[in-house]
Amino acid sequence: MHRSSTRRPRTTRKAAGAVAVAVAGALALSLPAAHAAPDRHGPPGKPGKPGPTAELQVLALNDFHGALEPPSGSGGQVVHDHGHGSHETIDAGGAEYLATALREAREGHPRSVTVAAGDMVGATPLLSGMFHDEPTIEALNLMEMDVVGVGNHEFDEGWRELIRKQEGGCHPADGCYVEDREFEGADFPFLAANVVHEDTGKPVLAPYSVQNIKGVKVGFIGVTLEGTADIVTAEGIRGLEFRDEVETLNKYTEELKRKGVHAVIALVHEGGYPASTAYNHDCDADGGLSGPIVDIAENTHAGVDVLITGHTHQPYVCTIPDPAGNDRLVTSAQSNGRLVTELNMSYDRRSKDIVRASVEGTNRVVHRDHQRAADMTDLLSFWNELAAPIANRPIGWITEDITQDRNIPESPLGNLIADAQLAHAQGLDESAVLALMNPGGIRTDLTYAASGEEGDGVVTYGEGFAVQPFSNYVYLVDLSGEQLLAVLREQVSGPNLGTMKILQPSEGFAYTLDLTRSGADRIVADSVTLHGEPLEADRVYRVAVNSFLAGGGDGFPTLAEHTNPLVGGNDLEALADHLSAISSADAPITAPAADRITVLR
Repeated sequence: MHRSSTRRPRTTRKAAGAVAVAVAGALALSLPAAHAAPDRHGPPGKPGKPGPTAELQVLALNDFHGALEPPSGSGGQVVHDHGHGSHETIDAGGAEYLATALREAREGHPRSVTVAAGDMVGATPLLSGMFHDEPTIEALNLMEMDVVGVGNHEFDEGWRELIRKQEGGCHPADGCYVEDREFEGADFPFLAANVVHEDTGKPVLAPYSVQNIKGVKVGFIGVTLEGTADIVTAEGIRGLEFRDEVETLNKYTEELKRKGVHAVIALVHEGGYPASTAYNHDCDADGGLSGPIVDIAENTHAGVDVLITGHTHQPYVCTIPDPAGNDRLVTSAQSNGRLVTELNMSYDRRSKDIVRASVEGTNRVVHRDHQRAADMTDLLSFWNELAAPIANRPIGWITEDITQDRNIPESPLGNLIADAQLAHAQGLDESAVLALMNPGGIRTDLTYAASGEEGDGVVTYGEGFAVQPFSNYVYLVDLSGEQLLAVLREQVSGPNLGTMKILQPSEGFAYTLDLTRSGADRIVADSVTLHGEPLEADRVYRVAVNSFLAGGGDGFPTLAEHTNPLVGGNDLEALADHLSAISSADAPITAPAADRITVLR
């Protein structure tokens, strides 16, 4: 017997003791120590002596990013490894298929719980983003999500807006989108154990949730990466502190233990990198896992039975020993709802703990040959009807895919966006000479194939929104040549030493990136030129960046040292205006060449 696919009554969430918000002039917050969930997984079984163990299924997602409609391009595909060097690319994802996949996975599992490890909202396509992600919350409710740990993108619109997503109510600026239809909020708790108010040290949301699954009690602790403050807009998290992931997980694992909850699963919005991007890659047999999650997993309390992770958008089910030397699974389901991690395990009724040796995990593809969930189709149709007048407006014409491949230092789409921001800046101040765009702000490709009825090669406003969903503004700032060189070096040093975050440059800016060197030395200083002229250390340059970068985001503190700022328009509107200016139905454009950065390997 599986759980009903119908939506739980609204009284369930309220009875669960979710975070309460009171608004009286300024926002006041009343927070419980934890979210104590009722038994929403059905009544106990038939009378009789239960066995020594009970079987538990955990279905996990991460980094959904409001991908309600089937994602296009590489963001809507997974790679299957057939062995012997043979790979297959499979189209995957879409909320209608994901809902069906979850419901089918629950069949035959009377004790099943569905959880997520952050970034379920934020950086979302237009269908969700233009409505402040209310459609995604409603979709997750229909999917019967039980618990969600926060990620960095849950804070894209600020922590107060995250509270509204939890509790419901109309948007403070845009109001309700349909008369007599008020947004009701999430049926599930958002968990943010390591996100606290600086002045009180109290979590901004519940740190953990104890789920009672037909008599099996499991504690879920949610944490986001400690570096969240470096990758979200500063204004939205003012007054918050993001604490160490391991220290926080260990603290609340002990607290749960004191309350008699010994089965603990961590939802960690930080991740790693497997040796292969194939979803069915055998992580333990070939290469293991690298990245920040390894240190977290190795030091997190041995009382945590599984780490469900995210943030890096990679697929993996890997084993990393806990501090006691016992194997423990660390998982991630890639992103955009393309995969679901299925975890199966035994729960020992006597110890009230998960039998570690019994835990098995598999990443399962959300195939698009699943039957579409009718209730999800109805929900998407409702929101699509509201979005259509804006989403379907043509803003440009292209002859081929324009991609944002993050595996190379420079991408055609990154260059196009940088050119668009420079053109916008020059319309405000003709002295602007350069634009720099952060690759993390580019969320998907511009694809030639039509995603709707507009026809091949037509770029719609909705497709542009999917590329740049953050509603940043174009900032014009003054930086010296010495500061610009420091910014280039920050791409490959400091917080970006291990990952490299290569800013996408506008046309005319060029330099050499020498990967045979290490750290800041990878930037060849005397190679940096602007329109063929060497960069001058003491000259002041007028530079366009988005508002996120202007605040020092993504590990670029020198950008925050700018002077003489001028706030321009929305970055998406800058892209739309640029595409409209340089392309037409009769004269579509090709992808810009990625030839502004010379890479030595």
